[in-house]
Amino acid sequence: MTQPAQPAPSSQPASATPGPDLAAIKQRQQATWASGDFAVVGVTLQIVGELLAEAVDVRAGERVLDVAAGNGNATLAAARRFARVTSTDYVPALLEKGRARAAAEGLAIDFREADAEALPFPDASFDVALSTFGVMFAPDQARAAAEIRRVVRPGGRIGMANWTPEGFIGQLFKAVGKHIAPPAGVASPLLWGNEDHVRQLFGADALQARITRRMFNFRYASPTHWVHVFRDYYGPLNRAFAALAPSAADALEQDLLALIDRFNTAGPDSMVAPAEYLEIVLTREAAGALH
Repeated sequence: MTQPAQPAPSSQPASATPGPDLAAIKQRQQATWASGDFAVVGVTLQIVGELLAEAVDVRAGERVLDVAAGNGNATLAAARRFARVTSTDYVPALLEKGRARAAAEGLAIDFREADAEALPFPDASFDVALSTFGVMFAPDQARAAAEIRRVVRPGGRIGMANWTPEGFIGQLFKAVGKHIAPPAGVASPLLWGNEDHVRQLFGADALQARITRRMFNFRYASPTHWVHVFRDYYGPLNRAFAALAPSAADALEQDLLALIDRFNTAGPDSMVAPAEYLEIVLTREAAGALH
């Protein structure tokens, strides 16, 4: 797997407080996303990949990179539009799920194991870069944004779908954080769902931006059904429940059911929970210099 370059030795005094060990955090993240079976949840999000491909206006023959692709929702959406797609993730098991889906549809896609913070491609290699609920979890946010911008040609487009802090999934992570503390010193992935933060990451004066708030509806048989599916298959919840004692796990489940009750529009016998996300379309200036 491609790893980010090692940082230069620090010039700070020895007494300075060390920053978080991002390499160790990333290893734990890989193990988290490899636990359970994210594809069970991921395939339900396919519509987001289709909407993003339309918003970015993916066209036949374009070189498209899906960053932190998971099981390939944006990958498949772009390939269905006859683009030349490279699908990347740092979890090999997720890439295998994407390969199987592509084979079932007869789609020719290049699958590559790669780190979002150290993409193994030359500058300006792609016309379009996409990410649906993927790159937002990279621990070094500035580096991940810089890598995406680097590999997209001037005049190319960047499309992302990121959960907002206020939405259902944002509140889900807040509820889990009451029981399992997030890594110290690492910026919240939910910052990618803040419009100002995204503009800051990519440079508001260097990119044209179209940012839209959208809703994805989580549709399950009941609130309890959702909790069981996410506990068994969604890596962050799978790991959270596994790390807690039985009484604490029961408390987390009750918090999740209370959260669903706040968002559920279908009543107690079913579940339709609208989850807000940002749909982000950034266009690089044709004359802009690479950074």
